[in-house]
Amino acid sequence: MTKTPAKPLHAPTLHHLEQLMTGLLEGVILLDPTGTILSANPAALRMHGVRTVNDLGQTADEYATRFRLRYRDRRKLPRREYPLMRLLAGESFPDLIVEVAPVDADEPRWVHQVRDIVMDEDGGEPDCLGLVINDVSERFDAEDRFEAMFHANPAPALIIRVADQRYVLVNQGFLDLSGYTRDQIIGKTLFDFDFLAEVDRKAFVKDCISAGKTIPQLEAELPLANGETTLVILAGQPIEISNQDCLLFTFADLEPRRRAEHALKASERHFSSVFEMAPVAMVVTDGADNRIVQVNAGFKALTGHSESAVIGRVADDLQLWNDAAQRDELEVEISEHGGFRGHDVQLLHKTGEMVDCLVSAERISIDGAPCVLWLYQDISARRRGELALVEAIDAVMNDANWLSRSIMDKLATLRNPRAPGQASAPPADLSKREREVLELICQDMDDAAIAERLGLSRNTIRNHVARLYAKIGVNRRSAAIVWAHERGVGA
Repeated sequence: MTKTPAKPLHAPTLHHLEQLMTGLLEGVILLDPTGTILSANPAALRMHGVRTVNDLGQTADEYATRFRLRYRDRRKLPRREYPLMRLLAGESFPDLIVEVAPVDADEPRWVHQVRDIVMDEDGGEPDCLGLVINDVSERFDAEDRFEAMFHANPAPALIIRVADQRYVLVNQGFLDLSGYTRDQIIGKTLFDFDFLAEVDRKAFVKDCISAGKTIPQLEAELPLANGETTLVILAGQPIEISNQDCLLFTFADLEPRRRAEHALKASERHFSSVFEMAPVAMVVTDGADNRIVQVNAGFKALTGHSESAVIGRVADDLQLWNDAAQRDELEVEISEHGGFRGHDVQLLHKTGEMVDCLVSAERISIDGAPCVLWLYQDISARRRGELALVEAIDAVMNDANWLSRSIMDKLATLRNPRAPGQASAPPADLSKREREVLELICQDMDDAAIAERLGLSRNTIRNHVARLYAKIGVNRRSAAIVWAHERGVGA
């Protein structure tokens, strides 16, 4: 069937159209039904980066050889799907988004939103076809930048389209948090993946989603891909993407905080058990005046005070310290340095008896409140032992010779204790004469006395002593005596 040729557009009519098109912000390309490009306004030329209509191509086919088009999802348009070709084929496309670039360019340079118009004089065959173009590059650049920032943001987030409550974007942070894949979320509805299943004020939140309203921060149990949940705080904010109303949901993972709180509670329970069972006296105080809030059994045994008698009181109320000025100094040290270790103090028992103690203190936190933990170690028995030792030393100092000999004997015993009846190890590599000399040295005899005892000259004895020192590795008589006693010689 032969198609009736369309009537040519009269020159005055085309001229009038061109005058009208010149002032438009939208780009317009006019074609006749045979595919010839008749005209294009300056806006259309700018949107293609050319100066003249001929640079677009004389026909729709030439246009397709000079410009490469693709959809927003990066798919290339076949030539038959170019807007000019669809226009010639009689197809209508109210709002089509395409990316446009010269054929030799690596990346698209413009994003066009195009629609078709058909003009005829008598309602019959079209006299002229028009392609109306809006340059939406800036809008889509902004959306691309937003999407890039959205995906790069480590904070978990996803976006829901308000109209159908479908997920349109999800970032890697949310995927890492939830364990889902992108395909398991994108395109699904809130009914398919209900992250609000365990949220506070659920009905209120769903009403806000339906209306596209702001959702204040709320706690929720986010369902995870492994079937478990994690505690999060979420919030929703209205945004617009591709001219569609959406809601941006952001999430903060509270699970580490919850685990920390549980660990803190467990730690405080453990501290309470250790505090009560500790064999040393322990006290917890709080406030600037270090008022007692907790004591353990060791403290009650050390001081004789009952728990009811000390809780809520300060040390001065109980006359607990023998030297209150010393306690004030230590409290200043806690304030400035957070604590101290091992100071000698004297506490007063309820009966007035003094108790020698080593005290240490440290700032701690109990139930989130700052406190001070005090530890008192009773060293009264040790102190009495020290005093007894001093008295013993004073007593034996009256006999210096005996003291010297007994100290040497005790040193030998401490350095090489032997069980009763244990055989003594014989000295190594000593001659009979050297052993005799060593035994006489252990009897506090000098060289002259040894020479007389053995019937030898003093020079000979000095030579024996020198060889003896070299063999046992010492250089003085006292060290030789210790060496001999360690080996059972001269004991």
